Amino acid sequence: MDSSFLSLKKKAVSLARYTAAFNRVIQEMTDGNTYLLNLTFPTEIEVNASLPEIFFVSQAQFKLYFKNQFVTFSPERFIQITDNLIKTYPMKGTINACVPNAHQVILADEKEMAEHTMVVDLLRNDLSIVAKKVKVNKFRYIDKITAGSKELLQVSSEITGTLENNWTQRIGDILCSLLPAGSISGAPKRKTLEIIKTVEGYQRGFFTGIFGYFDGHQLDSAVMIRFIEKQGQQLIYKSGGGITIDSDITREYEEMLDKIYIPINTQ
Repeated sequence: MDSSFLSLKKKAVSLARYTAAFNRVIQEMTDGNTYLLNLTFPTEIEVNASLPEIFFVSQAQFKLYFKNQFVTFSPERFIQITDNLIKTYPMKGTINACVPNAHQVILADEKEMAEHTMVVDLLRNDLSIVAKKVKVNKFRYIDKITAGSKELLQVSSEITGTLENNWTQRIGDILCSLLPAGSISGAPKRKTLEIIKTVEGYQRGFFTGIFGYFDGHQLDSAVMIRFIEKQGQQLIYKSGGGITIDSDITREYEEMLDKIYIPINTQ
């Protein structure tokens, strides 16, 4: 289909429902039970295209269509392993590229800086479970991504570590040790997952899982975000963002809605 005719309408979760969940998260943070939590919600959408058509017109670094159940077009790599080197690229911090001085604004935002630092620390610790010589090679660099009719700036970092020579025989153990991805869960991870199940009030399903390939010699994988799921005749777009004690509810709600898009080039 011609992507220029693609339209998307949203029927978002109410601000009242979001506010109730957000406030419960902040209370958990005040009580010291979590300090970073990825809060997500489902949004009903209408799109004049089928899931396979959405898959073919979407432009993303990673994308997957699965048996007329869902399509994901993810900008976020989970882990990449080449030879004995494992890499991960946590993404936290998003801003509309049309904002004046957007590059400087997002990097100077103290809340975004704190959130990104927490995720980098979490994933650095996660990699240390399976690898040695773990280090942050790049901290808070910016990529530009297409988000429907607009462009977003996305802040990422690069973390690397060294695996043992027999890592290909332990690939299942490595993945299980790192899952779920820190960027879509939070910290401390186990307690934060318990809170997520309580406050979100719906099943994420495949959303925020991972997908990728392993050919026996190297592995590449991505996090299932930017995700559309078919439930009966209804399409559901699942999205969210990281919450910290300094989060502003209006900005977080708007970020959740801004992440509901199909990445097509409208130029």
